[in-house]
Amino acid sequence: MGRSYIVEEAVEGYLTKQCEQVGPVTGLLIGQSSTQREFVVKATRTPQREESAAAAGNSLDKEWVTEHARQVSRMLPGGLSVLGVFIVADTDAKDTVTTLRQLVFAVENLISSERLWNPADDDVTDSVALHVNPKTRKTFCRTFDVKDSKSVAKPADWKYQSGVCSSWITVSCCLSVDLLVPLPDNRTDTEDMDTCLKEGLKVWAHQLEGGVCLIDGKKLVDDSELAGGQEERRSTDVVQRCGGSVSIRGAIHSRAYLHSNKPKAKLAEKLLKRDAVSTVATRAQILLEELLTSQKDKHQRDQFCLPHRVFCPVKGSGPVCVCDYRFSDEGLSEVTDRLKEMLDIDVAEKDLDTRQETPAEVLERDAAAEPTVETIEALEPKRNNYIGVAMATAVALLATAASMLYLNDV
Repeated sequence: MGRSYIVEEAVEGYLTKQCEQVGPVTGLLIGQSSTQREFVVKATRTPQREESAAAAGNSLDKEWVTEHARQVSRMLPGGLSVLGVFIVADTDAKDTVTTLRQLVFAVENLISSERLWNPADDDVTDSVALHVNPKTRKTFCRTFDVKDSKSVAKPADWKYQSGVCSSWITVSCCLSVDLLVPLPDNRTDTEDMDTCLKEGLKVWAHQLEGGVCLIDGKKLVDDSELAGGQEERRSTDVVQRCGGSVSIRGAIHSRAYLHSNKPKAKLAEKLLKRDAVSTVATRAQILLEELLTSQKDKHQRDQFCLPHRVFCPVKGSGPVCVCDYRFSDEGLSEVTDRLKEMLDIDVAEKDLDTRQETPAEVLERDAAAEPTVETIEALEPKRNNYIGVAMATAVALLATAASMLYLNDV
C-alpha cells in the first residue's frame, strides 16, 4: 500500500486552471509530511523563464524548476516544505515518469544542500510526483524515496478534502540571537565569507537542536500534548584564531505549523527549532547574495541590516501562512510581487503581517556598544490555539524582532 496524500480542495481548482494553459506546466506541491500520511495545502506553478520561453518549446528546464524550489523553500515557515512536483502535460503517464523522477531528485538535492539541521530518524524521505492530463483531467500520483538513488516509482493515493488546515496548530517564539562566526586569516571575498558563515551557523544550529525546551516551565515528555510554552537555553564558548569575524545580533520571529489536532511536544520542538535555524540562515544568505550582486565596497568594519520577516496568509488554508524577507528600503509592493512570482499568490498589501518583526536600524552606538548582561524573559502564553514558545541561546528575549549583521576585521 502506497502513501496517502490528503489534498486541500483549492489545489484541485488550481491544477484545473493550469490545464487551460498552452504547453506543459510544471510546479511544486507544498505541505507537511507525517509518518501516517501527507497533507498538501498548496500548489504553485514554475514561473515562466522569459529568455527561454520562445526556444524552450515543450522541453522542461530542470535547472529553472529546481531554482524555483529553492526560492520557495525559503518562504515556508516551520512545518511546511516542498513535498514534490507536478506536471500538467498531454503525454502518457508512463512517459512522464522519467522526467518527474529527475525533477524530484534534483529539487530535493538542492533544497537539502541548504539545510543546516540534521535529519531525524522519523523524517519522511518520500517525495511526490503528480502528473495531470489536461484533456482527461486524470491525475497519476507516484512517490520516490529521494534518499535511495535506485528508488523506483510507487503508486500513491491522492484525495481531495476541504478544510485540511482548519485544525492545524500554530507555535511561535521570539528568538534572540548573538552569534559570532570567525573568519579565516586568508579571507578574500564575500564568497569565502559565505562558506565560513554557513559552517558557523551549522555549529549554532547543532547547539540549538540539543537545547532543552521548556513548555509552561516544564520539560515535557515527547508524547505530551501542548498547552503553552516558555523558553529554551543553551550556551557554548569556543576559542579560535581568526582573521576577522561575522556577528549576527538581534531577534527573529520563528513560527511552525502542526497538522495534528493533538500536537505533541516533540513535534512542536523539532519544527520550531528547524524554522529558527532556517530563517536565520536564509536572512544571512539573502544579504550575502545582495552584496555579491551590488559589489559594495568593503570596509574594515561594516554593518548591514538583515531583512525582516513578513507573513502572508494562504487563502483557504486556515491559520497557515507563507513568508517573505523584506529589506528596510523595500516597499510592500515588492513583497507582493515576489509572492506572486514565486508562489502565485495574489495578496493586498494590507493583508500582509508586518507586525512580528521590527526592521533593524544601523546606529553609531552599535559599533562601540559593550555586551549586555544576558537575561531571559518568558513570553505570555497566547490564547486559543496560538501557542507562544520562547527560545534563546543564552541571550535576551525581545518583544519585537530586529536583526543586524556586523563584519569585523582583526
